[in-house]
Amino acid sequence: MRPLRPFNFNTSAELFPAAIRKKKRAGFAYRRFGTAAEAVRFAMEELPSDSLNGAYLQVEEARFDQNGIRTLYESEAFPLPRRAVEDKAPDADAA
Repeated sequence: MRPLRPFNFNTSAELFPAAIRKKKRAGFAYRRFGTAAEAVRFAMEELPSDSLNGAYLQVEEARFDQNGIRTLYESEAFPLPRRAVEDKAPDADAA
C-alpha cells in the first residue's frame, strides 16, 4: 500500500452538489472555488444535508464524496476557521 500524498487545500476545486428532487425550489448548482479549503467549508457549513448527501468535490484528479469532504474538514491540516458547533439541546436555565 502506497502512502497517501499530502492534500493541498490551496488548489482550486469544483463542488458538484446532489440535486434535490423532492423539493420545488432549486438546490445548489455546480460551483467552482479558488481553493479546496473554501469548497470544503462551503460544503460542510452552507449546503443543506440533503444536498451534501450525494455531492462530490473534484480537486485536480481526485474526487471526494460526502465522507471524504467531512474527513478533509475535520483534518488537523484544514487551514480555515470552522464554524462553532451550536448546542441544539434546550437550555436548562430557560425553564
